[in-house]
Amino acid sequence: MASRPDTDDYLSLFLNDVPLMDVRAPVEFSRGSFPNTENAPLMNDEERHRVGICYKEKGQDKAIELGHQLVSGDIKAQRIEAWKRFVARHPEGYLFCFRGGLRSRLTQQWIREAGIDYPLVKGGYKALRRFLIDSLEAQIESGEFRILSGRTGTGKTRVLKQLPNPVDLEGLANHRGSSFGRQVTPQPSQIDFENRLAVAMLKAHHFNGGPVYLEDESRLVGRCALPESLKDRMAESPLLILEQPMEERITIIREDYVEGMFADYVDRDGADAGWLNFRDYLLSAIDRIRKRLGGERHKQLRGLMEQALSQQETTGETLAHNAWIQSLLQDYYDPMYDYQLSHKQGRILVRGGPKTILDWASERSIA
Repeated sequence: MASRPDTDDYLSLFLNDVPLMDVRAPVEFSRGSFPNTENAPLMNDEERHRVGICYKEKGQDKAIELGHQLVSGDIKAQRIEAWKRFVARHPEGYLFCFRGGLRSRLTQQWIREAGIDYPLVKGGYKALRRFLIDSLEAQIESGEFRILSGRTGTGKTRVLKQLPNPVDLEGLANHRGSSFGRQVTPQPSQIDFENRLAVAMLKAHHFNGGPVYLEDESRLVGRCALPESLKDRMAESPLLILEQPMEERITIIREDYVEGMFADYVDRDGADAGWLNFRDYLLSAIDRIRKRLGGERHKQLRGLMEQALSQQETTGETLAHNAWIQSLLQDYYDPMYDYQLSHKQGRILVRGGPKTILDWASERSIA
């Protein structure tokens, strides 16, 4: 393998989805890292903890000595093999630690002793993270945004992905943004979400240009919080209002939250456990909004949901879910949305069905 230099071209790394090997400990990685990054630690959590205590009590030299004692022999050989596998799969990649210092240079040295030159990211995680924080704030401050809004069930995410320059906040947060919005896979950490968002904004600016289209969201998408500065910009940006007839909205909700989620749970957990976990997902979602629904309405909707689930379990048919979906839309989500929209009338650029929205955006996109 030809030798490549170390890099501080952070923009190129993120725009080109360059694979990165994070040699920090697993606990550090779990708090937050970057897209296209794999954890291949120099030290595990316990080893890092012990070395950290030694550093505080006895200084750097003793800490380094302890680190070499802890990561030696078969353990060292296993770590090197893991790095070599990453390099073999990603010869174009880079490695990094927290600051681009001792851990990444030691990793680089051991890989080199195994016959492979592999470059590192100068400044490490800290520099990469600072670059993304600064670039995200710059994009938020200088960018132009258009917000796709609409009642629940109009298929906003489906339309958003067809717009000229979309950034899918719900996709980045792995959550649909409501009580029913959780997915079968976990949400990213807050830091991971912010990093994903920053990279998506960079790509929207450098690859597409023009206004960035975002779906109308509250500040929290599940447990992931939008930056306050982005939420403020969204609150003053022009709106595209997506409209759909009730029948279509019911179908979209049923496809996404009943049929799609059931299939996802079965894929993950198998038929029996998948059914039980899917059933719990729907019932716990309606229970989470019990106070806002009121006791009597919650009881009615939960009863309709239980009937639909019973029919689905017996026959595989999902149309019975339409009853609770329609009632929830008409009596709960629509009044909330209509009240919020009444305060935003001066910001509306266009309203209509998917074709109207897409045609309007296409006519105004950069050639």
